[in-house]
Amino acid sequence: MYGQPIYRKIDFGLLMSYLFLVIFGWLNIYSAVFTEDHPIIFDITQRYGMQFIWMCISFVAAIFIIYIINPKIYDVLSPVLYGVMVLLLFVVIFAGKEVNGSKSWFYLGSFAFQPAEFSKITTALLLSYVMSKYGFRLANIRDAFKAAAIILIPILLIIAEKETGSALVYLGLIFVLYREGLSGWVLSFLFVIIALFVITIVSSPLVAIICCFAAAGIIRGLIKRNIPGNFMVILPMLIFMACIPMILRVKFLSFLTIIRPEYIALIAVLPYLVIWLQDAIIKRDTPSKYLVTSFLVASLFIISVNFIFTNVLQPHQTARIESLLGVNQDLQGIGYNVHQSEIAIGSGGIIGKGYLRGTQTKYNFVPEQSTDFIFCTVGEEWGFVGSLILISVYIYLIIRILILSDKNPDNFARIYGYCVASIFFMHVFINLGMTMGLMPVIGIPLPFLSYGGSSMLSFSILLFIFIRFDMERQNRSF
Repeated sequence: MYGQPIYRKIDFGLLMSYLFLVIFGWLNIYSAVFTEDHPIIFDITQRYGMQFIWMCISFVAAIFIIYIINPKIYDVLSPVLYGVMVLLLFVVIFAGKEVNGSKSWFYLGSFAFQPAEFSKITTALLLSYVMSKYGFRLANIRDAFKAAAIILIPILLIIAEKETGSALVYLGLIFVLYREGLSGWVLSFLFVIIALFVITIVSSPLVAIICCFAAAGIIRGLIKRNIPGNFMVILPMLIFMACIPMILRVKFLSFLTIIRPEYIALIAVLPYLVIWLQDAIIKRDTPSKYLVTSFLVASLFIISVNFIFTNVLQPHQTARIESLLGVNQDLQGIGYNVHQSEIAIGSGGIIGKGYLRGTQTKYNFVPEQSTDFIFCTVGEEWGFVGSLILISVYIYLIIRILILSDKNPDNFARIYGYCVASIFFMHVFINLGMTMGLMPVIGIPLPFLSYGGSSMLSFSILLFIFIRFDMERQNRSF
């Protein structure tokens, strides 16, 4: 067994999933941009021809990673690689070429390079390097700050490039932190923040504050084991806050209109917070302290949502979010892509219209159908069955990475595997969600399917480094 050839140690499940996705993606790019003037699939003047070149480059990179590069080098070079990529993310803000409102690309003649795609690899490597060190514990504030900084630095730089979609993918790494010991309360708080963001946009900051205070009262009731009693105490305040817009319409109270309704609500609940905090201090009730702190942090976030929405996000992104949430429906404008995408996917039916026979595809109803909206082609031409097979392959790929990661005794390789699975999950979840109208259009590729050299090469490198780590695990087991 010890003399087993190295190629037999490659996990063929991962390898076959990779090859299926790459080839299937290439065929669908051909279908999405096919013209009778350029019928040859290897025509490098067309996107499908260029994609084939990037496939070959990625295959060479994969072979290089598996057979030539010593996997121990990643542990040594991860800080250097991360530093170089952070530098490139910074430089591209000033020296990059603007594409669709985002300065995230370097152009060298006809060659384009997007650092944000490759920074996912270096971030995963450095996070694995730091978290695998002896004595690292997320319960330690200093260690938790290190892990958070590694993730936040590229996020902030990518946001500065106005490439918010790519930055969102990094948030998936919080699942890695959770797997390595981060409290589940942090994940819960993250979901609460997302819910408050949606409520604030759809309704108003005042409604979000009311929901937040009602939730705080119920949680305090759970802490005190008296939900009805605590809820009855806050009920008058909830009624008052709900009536604030009507109160501000009263003539002799018109001077209060200089104060926003949400600020009036926060001022009104201050006595409750003081009483809760005082009670917590006297009785040494730590959960109540966290409750008051969480309410204040959530309220601060609610107040800042409008600033984030108008100053951090780009205008087309805010318009897409408003369209998704039903705040502003514009099927001929910002909502056009998603609307046509839904038509294309729905028109495929159970088994699809057939390869190269998609009418939505052929008549260019969906913009960017070979890149961000490549799933439309799959849905229209391969139908529900083809879409289900594709999604099943992605699910298998992600679960297989998690299973092999759990088997690896090496901390560095295990954590890196969690990072890879998280990154793939975020890309697949967000991309499929936006093409089906379940998430705002933020422009990120579907792994191995969407057209693009940077994404194809970076995803391949990301996956095959993990495959090489798994081969090392099998080496040690013989």
